[in-house]
Amino acid sequence: MSEPQDSSYAAAGVDTHQADQGVEAIIQTLRATDLGRSPLALDLGRHYASVMALPGVSDAEGKPVGIALATDSVGSKVIVAEQTGRFETIGIDCVAMNVNDLVCVGARPLALLDYIAVESVEPAFLGKLAVGLAEGARRAGVEIPGGEVCQVPEVLRGHPSPYGFDLVGSAFGQVPLAAIITGDKLAPGDALIGLPASGVHANGLTLARRALLQDGGYALTDTPPELAGKSVADVLLEPTVIYVKALLALLDSSIPVHALSHITGGGLLNLLRLGSGVGYAIKDPLPVPPVFDLIAAKAKVAAAEMWEVFNMGCGLVASVPAASAGEAVTLLSEYHPGAGVIGQVTGRAGIVEIPPLGIINDPQSGKLVSLQPTEI
Repeated sequence: MSEPQDSSYAAAGVDTHQADQGVEAIIQTLRATDLGRSPLALDLGRHYASVMALPGVSDAEGKPVGIALATDSVGSKVIVAEQTGRFETIGIDCVAMNVNDLVCVGARPLALLDYIAVESVEPAFLGKLAVGLAEGARRAGVEIPGGEVCQVPEVLRGHPSPYGFDLVGSAFGQVPLAAIITGDKLAPGDALIGLPASGVHANGLTLARRALLQDGGYALTDTPPELAGKSVADVLLEPTVIYVKALLALLDSSIPVHALSHITGGGLLNLLRLGSGVGYAIKDPLPVPPVFDLIAAKAKVAAAEMWEVFNMGCGLVASVPAASAGEAVTLLSEYHPGAGVIGQVTGRAGIVEIPPLGIINDPQSGKLVSLQPTEI
């Protein structure tokens, strides 16, 4: 196995492994909080959303239900919106990053609250942000009953000023406690079904911007031939796909769903957030959008790191029994054409591998690395 290379993402200013350590420090402190009562939150490990049991609350069928919670932002994608003055779609990303996480626990998303921190309160600008939030809510089937606008000019500076902003959402949903998808039913041989991404989504934008705008020397308005007529801005601002309606249809069907994984920052390593004692082999990846090849070429990013930082064309993975794979692909393709079986669950505990590319995760570093040619 080759030695892990210096991270291009860290060089661009984002150290994901250091961030993971910081999050763990927060978690350990919060877990030690003395509430004077038993906690309501269920222990779901590193799952995509939190679930809190609601004592005495049941659904129409009398089954105990919990409230599912998720919160996320759109990260440095806001900088592209600021630099282009294109604010109408970024709200879709805010909704998507939250509801896609929420549905991964098996929850039905119900509502989202937004938090908008701004350098300067300008009604026309906020109105444009609202356009995307409303469209995202429509696509996800959720309400946005309220939110918060906070003016913090001493905290935020735009690109350019005074259009600095940050956009964060918190999503809420309902899930029967007996129907939470934890990955505990995953078994070797289960099929992995990939749902196509629309592009970069809202992760890895720091590296993507550095690769295209700094290393590549492109302007946001440039249209490199590799992007088939689209500008750099068009590709970077392409909204994140919202998978909620497809996944709710899958959950409402008779198909057993063993796991749902939102592929965001961390790429395919997100698969390790669910299940134990199993591994994942990606034998037939979905087509990789051209923007990722361009990023890799311009910033000289190794293939293994690309697959760790970006979704590489697959925004969500559903795991079902192999016998149900065909039926599941047919159902999901009605919502997301191009969905298909990309691999299977294996008995190699904790291992994520992409055999066609000779990529596997290194247990010591936790990173994806490329095997030496003699080891493939």
